[in-house]
Amino acid sequence: MIRAAWALTAMMTAGTVFVADPAAAQMHGMHMPGMAMPATPAAKKPAAKTPVRPRSHAIRKASRARSAAAAATKRASSPEQPAMQESHAAMPGMAMPGMAMPAMAPSMTMPSAAACPPEHAAMGHCTPSQAPGPDAATPVGTDQPAGNAPPPAPPTTLAAARFYDPATMAAANRAMRDEHGGMRFSQILFNLAEVQARNGRDGYRWDGEGWFGGDIHRLVVKSEGEGDFGRSIESAEMQALYAKAIDPYWNLQAGVRQDLGSGAKRTYAVVGVEGLAPYWFDVEGSVFLSNRGDVLARAEAWYDQRITQHLVLQPRVELNLAAQDVPASRIGAGLSSTELGLRLRYEVAREFAPYVGLSYMHANTATARYSRARRERSVDADTGGLAVAVGIRGWF
Repeated sequence: MIRAAWALTAMMTAGTVFVADPAAAQMHGMHMPGMAMPATPAAKKPAAKTPVRPRSHAIRKASRARSAAAAATKRASSPEQPAMQESHAAMPGMAMPGMAMPAMAPSMTMPSAAACPPEHAAMGHCTPSQAPGPDAATPVGTDQPAGNAPPPAPPTTLAAARFYDPATMAAANRAMRDEHGGMRFSQILFNLAEVQARNGRDGYRWDGEGWFGGDIHRLVVKSEGEGDFGRSIESAEMQALYAKAIDPYWNLQAGVRQDLGSGAKRTYAVVGVEGLAPYWFDVEGSVFLSNRGDVLARAEAWYDQRITQHLVLQPRVELNLAAQDVPASRIGAGLSSTELGLRLRYEVAREFAPYVGLSYMHANTATARYSRARRERSVDADTGGLAVAVGIRGWF
């Protein structure tokens, strides 16, 4: 009986310890690697309950908290800390009304004026940079204002020059200019290459040019002429010209012209212009001075009116003038001849386009008289004639 009483007493004592310390009861039997568990504290008596303070004490505590917050707000808005408020406002996203910020550390830097976007400047987070004054550095490169000022000089310092010797850099620059700038191009264009069916006799007509060179300097060769089938070439000419760009759309030309065919074979000095007029009109104008002192002039213009992607209508006009009569070349003084043409072509490819059209030529009285005297039929009667043209326009 005595041993049973001692066992019951020990069990009651252990139960009292676990009930008095619930945290120990929860941690009992738990083991975490690397963590030493404290020894189980001895059993303690339950602590006495803290008496509840009266409601008036809680009210006084809340009142003291409100007073402390009001004092902090007053200190933050007082003029004693202007530098702190300005530095705080200058930090993007950190400006909060009624809140005082501590002084900035020496290692902290303010955002630069150049990195101040307009939206941040509008919120007072930063100060935008001011426009450069008259003493500011001259803008370079693409910072130049819009206008007609000459382009800035190209840069003379290249990054690759730090690693390669000057001779190698000069050779590389020449190769780059040859491959990507100042290139040489060429084209041969026959604007007219046709057969003309007219009253009395059928004939042929050609008008073309070829050029070789770059964007500024070119060598231009022109040729045009006409004749009747079964007879020798009535008139023909060749021109060799030097062309220089004087505008993005205009070239100045100068050279020599040599007449061929059955007429007088004279040589002329040539000065003219060729280019693209407003509204996409191709225009040519030339003045000729022969070795005999004859002065002639010619003006041509045509326009490509695109109807579809392949169908193009081309009206064309040519005027020939002379300062005096040139009987050997069958040319009368004044407006010696006028040609009007209208041709419709179909571009199988841009380089190859067959066409059909009408061509009307009118010669003044003196030119028609010289032609009849030589028994030529290229000009029908005194007023010229109408011809149906079938030909091919091509270039390569």
